[in-house]
Amino acid sequence: MSHRQDGILEPRQIDASVPATERLGRGPVAIIECVENIPCNPCVDACQKGAIRIEGDMNGTPSVDFDICDGCMLCVSACPGLAIFVVNKGLPGGVAEVSLPYEYTPLPSVGDTVVTLSREGAVLGEGTIQRVLSSKALDRTPIVTLSVPADHAMDVRHFLAKEPPA
Repeated sequence: MSHRQDGILEPRQIDASVPATERLGRGPVAIIECVENIPCNPCVDACQKGAIRIEGDMNGTPSVDFDICDGCMLCVSACPGLAIFVVNKGLPGGVAEVSLPYEYTPLPSVGDTVVTLSREGAVLGEGTIQRVLSSKALDRTPIVTLSVPADHAMDVRHFLAKEPPA
């Protein structure tokens, strides 16, 4: 499989990790955007439901059984490649939530408005911080949950703090 030189995933690589629209609308679910065949499997060990599997040996890429996954987020913090996100498109009003690993300081605060970014770093719009989870159980990788327009949920993969008013 050929890869882009910049490391950004191509749509065909992402499509295989996306659940059906109906499943996305039922509530939170893990989206794994890992395409490297390297010896790594902490996401499998972290998943207490057994929803994440790697076929063959640990050099394969992980997949999610979307019918089993409940979006608990333990896999998000366990992934050393920061390649797992939880998306919840089951919210009313055209809003979705995206939960992602965040390894920067300072951590944002609930209620902060942020600039949402795509995989490529392009500005998508704004989001609002809904939750900031940080604990030893989460392998010390904080998870930040943003509310975003539902049509951006499958594209938001990072965010920037907005500059405070002068």
